[in-house]
Order: sequence, then C-alpha cells, then structure tokens
Amino acid sequence: MSSGRRSYALDQTRAPLYEALVAFKRRRMVSFDVPGHKQGRGNEELTAFLGKQCLSVDVNAMKMLDSLIHPTGVIDEAQKLAADAFGADSCFFMVNGTTSAVQAMVLSSCAPGEKIIMPRNVHRSAINALILSRAIPVYVNPTVNHELGIPLGMAVEDVARAIREHPDAKAVLVNNPTYYGVCTDLRSIAKLAHDAGMRLLVDEAHGTHFYFSDKLPISGMEAGADMCAVSLHKTGGSLTQSSLLLLGPRMHDENGYVRQIINLTQTTSASYLLLSSLDITRRNLLLRGESIYQRVIDLANYARGEINLIGGYDAFGEEKCDGGAFFAFDLCKLPVHTRPMGLSGIEVYDLLRDDYDIQIEFGDLHNFLAIMAVGDRPVGIERLIAALADIRHLHGTEPAHDMVNEYIEPVVVMTPAEAFYAPAESLPLGECEGRVAVESVMCYPPGIPILAPGERVTPEALEYIRYAKEKGSQMTGTEDSAVEKLYVVLEQ
Repeated sequence: MSSGRRSYALDQTRAPLYEALVAFKRRRMVSFDVPGHKQGRGNEELTAFLGKQCLSVDVNAMKMLDSLIHPTGVIDEAQKLAADAFGADSCFFMVNGTTSAVQAMVLSSCAPGEKIIMPRNVHRSAINALILSRAIPVYVNPTVNHELGIPLGMAVEDVARAIREHPDAKAVLVNNPTYYGVCTDLRSIAKLAHDAGMRLLVDEAHGTHFYFSDKLPISGMEAGADMCAVSLHKTGGSLTQSSLLLLGPRMHDENGYVRQIINLTQTTSASYLLLSSLDITRRNLLLRGESIYQRVIDLANYARGEINLIGGYDAFGEEKCDGGAFFAFDLCKLPVHTRPMGLSGIEVYDLLRDDYDIQIEFGDLHNFLAIMAVGDRPVGIERLIAALADIRHLHGTEPAHDMVNEYIEPVVVMTPAEAFYAPAESLPLGECEGRVAVESVMCYPPGIPILAPGERVTPEALEYIRYAKEKGSQMTGTEDSAVEKLYVVLEQ
C-alpha cells in the first residue's frame, strides 16, 4: 500500500497489539498476577473515573500479549509495522516518554569521555543524558532571531566547524523541529555527520507529523538520520508518555545493543494502555495522516491570518525562513510574538488560562506557543482568536523594549557529569555569580536550560532568571522548589 511520501511493505491496516488485547478480553481470564486491581474490580473509584474498558486492559506481560523487554510476538509485530510506517529500519516502543528515547540515543552512541556535538538549546533530557553517559558535549550556539527573541537551529556552517574542530566526536544531535517550529537543513547536516564517520541523532519530540505530510519539513528518517526520538503523543494522538525510538539502516547491526541500553532505564512493567495507544495511533496516522495534517495546517494558517489582523501580535511562520538556521518551518505550530502589544508571552499565557479557560503550550518573555495537532477543532481556534482580540483591547499597551535575549550564551567550565558529581554547596542565587552550576535552571515548558551543570553562572543568566520569575514563568530544575537557591561546585 502507499500513502503520502512512501510505499509500505507491511499491511498497515493491522494493529496486532490492539487485536491481542481485544482477544484477551474475550477470554475472561481469571487473574492471579499483577496489577492488583484485577481489571478494575479491586478499585471501584478508579474504575468509575477511568472506565471499565480502560482498566480491563491494564494488564501484565504474558505469552499472548508479549513482553516489551524482549518482544517476540505481537509487540514485535507492532514495532515492525511502526518502523515500516515511519520509514525506519527498526523501531522501539517507549513508555518512559521521549526523554528515555533521547537518553537511549546518547547512551548507545557515546561511551564515557567521548564527545557529542549538539545545540545548546536542547531539552533537559539531552543534558541529563550527558550526566548518565558521562559524554562530553560540544555545544553549537544556535543563531538567535533578535526580532522575535528566539533561538533558532544550528546553521550548517556552524556544525561543519564543530566537526572540523572535534573530528573525534561520535555523534551530532539535532532538534527537528525546535519548540518554536524552526527546522535546520537536516539533510545537509546528516551528510556532514556521516562523511565524518559520526552518527546523526534527531530529537523529533515535536516532529511526528513530518512523517505524514508532503507540506511539512523533512523528517529525520527521510533526511538520513541514524536514530530519531519521536513523541507520538505530542502531535500524533497516542497517550501521554508513549513514544518511539526509530533506527535507520546504518544501525541495523546495533539493534540488539540499543535494546540493551533501553532496558537499562525503561520500566519492566510496561503499560499496555500506552503500548496499545502507539499501535492504534500508528495505524490511524498511516491510513488518515495526510488528510488529518492537511486539516491541521489549514486551521493553523487560518489562525495565523486572523491573529495578525488583530494588531499587536505577530503570528509568524514560513516568511521568517532564511535558508540558514531558520531553514524551514513547521506549519502545525502556532507561535505568536507578543511584545509589540506590550505584554510578554507569559502574561498572555496566564490571561488565556485564568480569564478565558484556554490552555496553550507555554509562554516565554516574548512569545507564546499554541500547538496544533490531530484533536484540534475550528471552534477552539475561534475561541483562541476571540480571546486574543479581547486581551489586545483590554491589556494592550505600547510596544515593550525591556527584554533580554531568549538565548543566553553559556560559559562551559566542566562537563555536565563532572559538575553533577562534584562536591557542592547551596547558595542564594544572588551569591552564585562566577560559580559553576551543579543543577539546571529552566523555564518549563519548554524545558531548555538557562543554566546547565558545568556552566559558569553569569550576570546575564541571573538577570534572565530574575526577569522570567518576575513575569511569572514557572522555573524548575533545582532542588530548591522556589528556585531561590542553587547548588554550585564547592570551591577548594
């Protein structure tokens, strides 16, 4: 069969894991294994809340349902169908979120002390992977769009320079796309990495839909990536925490080793609710994804046009592409620049949630982001547009100029692992200037560290943290839940 960009070798109308769970339910088996609620009978309140249908398939691994640790049956079949659907050589179902997929990519590519090239505006999961693997990051500072106040992707020439200066690096990690929908020239970066004997690892947490529409930027697998971490739940419709790890053909002989790496951190009690949602969602997207995402693109483009007519907002998109670090744009993203109306993205985020019961993905100092996906409907778009018009009328002021850069260039002193495991002391943030951070500090979402372990605490970073807190951004990453104190490396 064929759909969208590719032809498919397997029968994509099948959903073997889902089919096995349906067959399991028909057998009305008596359970003397875990989980203890025994298909919901032992927890009536939970069953009433989630539904008997749901609890009846919250079951344990068994012969007819296979095991995620070492699949040989229906899970293996489902993973092969997913690999075929996404154009991969093989696929692993992940139930610890895309965080575990990103960590598996890094851990299976870098031994302790080996280098990996990556943008500094990576998700916290990639920084944490460096701590676990003890790999050495070679950070490529992303280009910054100062008009919008957002970091972009890695420019090809910057990646080429990093490869020339660090020919012993084992891999290059790329975001495709960034949180703001920005994509780099992934195909060119793949060629650079492979010509240098390095792997290309792609964090595609927000790129599920790239695999199912010709109108969207190139996917990691199509660009020649060796491994891709894909959050099927974010824009594809599977259950939260369910994701895929895709391996390209160059990884064919590494399949078993990657599975061993995954099993170091992934649960041995995989949820069949999450697993079956991956199986069902893959089939849905394969059969209907092209039309689904065309509808999403149309809704997002309509919203962009209407928001820009309000005034005071810049719902930006493809027109910002420059052929470099802003090589392509994800049309399913709806990022909106807010500073021309005198409000930060955080303030608009709070107003939408508190006054209009509209929950968007996040707001930062200059922008907010609404994510468009399979479940969006026109009525929701109209509510968002109307609310933004109301906010402009009630709260809009003169354009704001008191902003700092969204991306703070890091001063790397130690590797994340060296700093994380070093003797440390906790100090008030105001006393940390010049010291080396042991913890990360970030606004969440999006979860990109302002400070990461091993970096010098600079005045610019402290100013950004202070300003973000004043504007109401949710700060995370430190042991201190109030983010008033920071652990720094103990000075000898």
